[in-house]
Formats: sequence, structure tokens, C-alpha cells
Amino acid sequence: MSIVAAGSAVSHTLGFADQTEEVHVDALAVSGEVPTWLHGGLVRVTPAQMDFEKRSVSHWFDGMAMLNRFGFSGDGSVSYGSRFLDTNARREALASGGTSINGFATDPCRSLFQRVQSVFNQDITDNANVNLSRVGDEYIAMTETPIPVRFDPETLETLGHDEGAKKYGQISTAHPHHDPEHGELINFAAHLGRKSVYKIYARATATESRTLATMAVREPSYMHSFALTERYVVLLENPLVVNPLKLALGAKSFINNYVWKPELGMRIHAFDRKTGALARSWKTDAFFVFHTINAYEDGDALVVDLCAYDDASIIGLLELDRLRTNADAYGPQARPLRLTLGVDGGVDTRALADVDLELPRINYRANNGKPYRYVYGGSTGDAAFLKRLVKVDVSDGSHQVWDEPGAWAGEPVFVPRPGATEEDDGVVLSVVLDTDAGTSFLLVLDAQSFTEVARARAPHHIPFGFHGQFFSA
Repeated sequence: MSIVAAGSAVSHTLGFADQTEEVHVDALAVSGEVPTWLHGGLVRVTPAQMDFEKRSVSHWFDGMAMLNRFGFSGDGSVSYGSRFLDTNARREALASGGTSINGFATDPCRSLFQRVQSVFNQDITDNANVNLSRVGDEYIAMTETPIPVRFDPETLETLGHDEGAKKYGQISTAHPHHDPEHGELINFAAHLGRKSVYKIYARATATESRTLATMAVREPSYMHSFALTERYVVLLENPLVVNPLKLALGAKSFINNYVWKPELGMRIHAFDRKTGALARSWKTDAFFVFHTINAYEDGDALVVDLCAYDDASIIGLLELDRLRTNADAYGPQARPLRLTLGVDGGVDTRALADVDLELPRINYRANNGKPYRYVYGGSTGDAAFLKRLVKVDVSDGSHQVWDEPGAWAGEPVFVPRPGATEEDDGVVLSVVLDTDAGTSFLLVLDAQSFTEVARARAPHHIPFGFHGQFFSA
């Protein structure tokens, strides 16, 4: 299948093409000056293999996970390495020619018995292609199942599975939150069964965990992320829900069993982090959210910022064939919204800025769960896909933009300067596809001025991915 649009120029659809080469380069060509205080590695996970001998995956979210690392030694040089996660999912996909793939929107041919077994006995994918984090001394790659894959953050070697959270349910998020006070990683899972339950849990290490709160649910919602404040865990139930029995017995792939029910509205629940009690709930008009931005307490009210779509149609618009063959067919844009949740149950909604924004990042260590001023994200700017980077000042809605012809920028990762006292004192790192060159480069922006200070060119194109983290040396 061609991934290049008609005409002489390479299309951004190159970002959805396979990249199966594993490489290591000690020093990339660098233009500009990389700050010498930057010491560690930006590690990103991308769906890098979509095509197999007998078939391709159906959805961008189902590509096989590859780790990419840009290393910073503190002398201004930048190294690069890439390596596939050695997962059961990829080994089986290679052996079967792709017919075994069981993912978000790609389903293998299975008997009814195998389908029921896969849902209720947790025979679920370990293709951890969404996000990265750390629990205790372990580094983990994650997808929306509670069996992360451990890896070495320098060599990118796969070290095995982390099964410490598997007992909480079959569906989880790849967006856990760090609790620096207790040194724990907080997440939630949906346990599917005759009586389904949401379970919020905290993990101090790969083997130490505790349940924070539970909530019975008849039709579990698809929730990609959640929010955290100093006192509360905040779940946002999209009105995209599933009947667990139909999920087990139906003939559809995982996400295609979910049904959009706008009459349910967006339901929001705040759980007390100390007692586990449901403190309060709210309901507002229906919309769909992948990513929360931040949340904090304002007196008795809760403030939750997020990236909102009008509905869940964005999921179908990210099917692989559509992304590869129609260069102009991305679809709806996410709007940065602020929800102010009142003690009386009221919900006040307003736009944070007049710009579309996805893949949001903040100064997480300093401001997660607290009042903040700046969010960085990807934006289409009315292009066919996420192309440019934006920095939004949520205090007044103003924003700054980085954009360049032929460049398609990925998620911006903020790294604070050591000793910084200003919220935006640091750099923003993004992996950018250069369609003119047919390769990718690491972009380093000064976070305050939002202007380029350096770039380092990778030896090949890096497929579009979702999330990554900077791990300090």
C-alpha cells in the first residue's frame, strides 16, 4: 500500500509507514546549541510496524511498539537508538503474518470460546505502544491493559512483564499519575464481569500496591486518562460505554463493541484519596476526551482542564487505511476546555484558548494537581493532522506557535531547567517528521520564548507516536 500522496512531495502520511530498522548512533548531526544542563534521555514509544506478511493492522493504535531514545550526555551532543519491545504480541504477529493481532481495533479470527476466554481471563495484549512511566525502580511501557512491559531506559532492552496491577482488571489506562508524597503511581482499571467495577489503585513498587477506591458500574465507559488533585482522584466517564457480555460474545474488535450514548452526558466523579469515598459526582453535556491536561482545587470547587471532541467519531477517523490513503482526512479537532465543578453540582464550561490542542503536557513535577499557567500541545492549525506546536497561557488564553513548512511535530515534552523557579523555565522536546528530507529530527525549543535552540537529525523517519518521557541521568 502506498503511503505517499500524489505529487512529487512526500506527504505527512510517511508518518504512518513502517520503520522496522533498529539502530544506534553515537552522535547525531546537531544544529544550534543543546543546553549542557540537559542530561538524560527522551524516550518515546511509537507504533512502528503496521504491516505483516498476511495482513496489516486496522487501526493506528494497534501498530507494534518500538522505543526511540534521544540521549543527552551534558556536553551538547545527542545520541539516538531505536529498538522494538520484545512482546508476546509482536512475536505472535511475526509468526502468524499478522493474523494473531488482538488489539484496540484489530481482531484475530477466534472461536466464541476463545473470545470469552480473552476478555474474562485476561489473555490480553502486551503491545505497550502508548506511554512510558516509572514505578519504583522499574521503567515501564504501557497500553490500555494492566500488564506493562519493563525496559532498560538506556539500552532499550525489554526486561519482561510487570504483572503487579493485573489483579485489578482487564482494562486500564496508559496515563497513570505520580504521587510524590507517597512515592506511588496511581491508576485505575475496569474489572469486567457479571458485576463490573472501577478500581482505583496505587503502586509503590512492582509488587507493592493498594486499592484506593472502588465503584460498581453496569456499562463501563472507555476512559483513556483521568485527573488528580491534591485531595481527589477524578474519573471522567465518556458516554462511550460497553456491555461486558457483548464485549465477550460479540464478533467485533475491542473498541467497536462500545456504543456512543450522548444521553448519558459526561459523568465526572471525585474520589477522596485518603478515604476512598466518592466525594461527589457531576453530569454535563456529552463530549469525548482522550486526554486531561491538569486539575486542581479552587476552594470547594474542582477545576478540570482537558482536550474535548464533540463526540467519539475521532476513533474511527484514526483507522490506518484512512490515514494512509487520504492525506486530507484527519477529522475533528480537540478543543482545550476548562470545567469548573461546583459544590452544588453545577458545571461551568469555557474554552481555555481559541486554538485546537491535543497531546497536552505541562510542567508536571511542579504543577500537576495544582494551579498552573502553561500547557504545551500539538495542534493542526487546520492542517490534515497534528502539525505544529502551541504553548497556551491558560490565565488569559494567549498562545505561541512553532510551525515550519513540511514539518509535522509530535507531542511536546517539557523538561525543567535544574534550579528553575519559573514554571516555563526549561526546554520543550519534540520529534518532528521532515517531509522534505523524508527523515525525522529532534526539536529543542526554549520553553519561555518558544523559539528553536537546536535540532538533531535522526537517520530515518520515525513513525508518528503518542507519548514519551524524559528520564534524567
